Amino acid sequence: MNYLTIFTIVIILTAAWYAWRYYKLRHDIDEFASRARGQEISTSIKELENLSSATASLIANFDIRYSRLDSERSRLATVLDQLTDGVLIADEQGLIQFANPAAGRLFQFANPMNHSIAEVVRNHQLVEAWRRCQQTRQMQTESVELPTRHQYLQLVVIPDKHTSGSLLLAQDLTRLRRLETVRRDFVSNLSHELRTPLASLRALAETLQEGALEDLPAARRFVDQIQIEVDALAQMANELLELSKIESGRFSLSLTPVAAYDLLHSASQRMQVQAERADITLRVECADGLPEVQVDSQRLEQVLVNLIHNAVKFTRPGGEVVLSAGAVDGGVRFAVRDTGVGIPADEVSRIFERFYRVDKSRTGSGTGLGLSIAKHIIEAHGGKIWAESIEGRGSTFYFTIPQ
Repeated sequence: MNYLTIFTIVIILTAAWYAWRYYKLRHDIDEFASRARGQEISTSIKELENLSSATASLIANFDIRYSRLDSERSRLATVLDQLTDGVLIADEQGLIQFANPAAGRLFQFANPMNHSIAEVVRNHQLVEAWRRCQQTRQMQTESVELPTRHQYLQLVVIPDKHTSGSLLLAQDLTRLRRLETVRRDFVSNLSHELRTPLASLRALAETLQEGALEDLPAARRFVDQIQIEVDALAQMANELLELSKIESGRFSLSLTPVAAYDLLHSASQRMQVQAERADITLRVECADGLPEVQVDSQRLEQVLVNLIHNAVKFTRPGGEVVLSAGAVDGGVRFAVRDTGVGIPADEVSRIFERFYRVDKSRTGSGTGLGLSIAKHIIEAHGGKIWAESIEGRGSTFYFTIPQ
């Protein structure tokens, strides 16, 4: 066999090998295409579809959660904005990172953000409370009076467990402290008012027991005085019960149309004897043609009697108490004017508070409940009650009743 033959055979075998490789590749491609049209590749597509669906669901859930988170954030912002308590967040250096509107109002600081706690609160006791919290990482509470602002503030400082900062909660205790003062004064006044008639009753009873019963004129005077003291105690008890009923909501009105003059005349008739005993002129002035008012006549008369009683009690002998009524926009205005001792200007705004009594230049007794009860009654009618006074010259109490 010559070289040419051998070379030819090698060429043929090589060509055959490449031909087989080509055939094998074509066969594999055809088989893959066939499989692509079959079950196996559809299963892969199904898996891709499931993955796509899961991805879409994940995105949808993310959108829902983000929407809920944004809604919660909005609600929280609304709550913080509407809170009457101040809320501040400070970093470890004491710089304010967040402050709600109430915090700015309580500390009278327009924009606390990025200012130091010392700048905002301007009180060394409150600053020290924050410093103690930073040092101990324990909650601190401090209450202070701010005389220049006429405020009582309480600051609660809470350490942030996740950062080195702190949360500060500021509460205005001014009304609470004032209420405590009023209640304390009430207990003191009530104790005094109870002791006085009880001591008098005891003395009168002992005098009668010791033989005054034998002296009929004296015994009659003592019995009359006992009746006066008992009436005073009964009035006190009635006022306490009345206020309790009003504040507990067990209070209703029976409205009927009544003429303004009839209300004034009825109240003046009830108080005429008391005015005469005190040597005080009591008269009625009522404008003509006033419309009738829809009121609970018994309650309105109670208000008028209380105002007349106070006017007579704090007017010197020879003075005058005038009841009047006149038309105003949307209703009728009633007034009880006296020529008495008047009320100090700085106390006029407080006379309708529960249990409050004006003691300066006053000699009368009472629990300080009558005007508070009157205020509740007038407001229940949709009206308004107020007073104007000049100390030493007299007072005028007004109230309006809408038509």
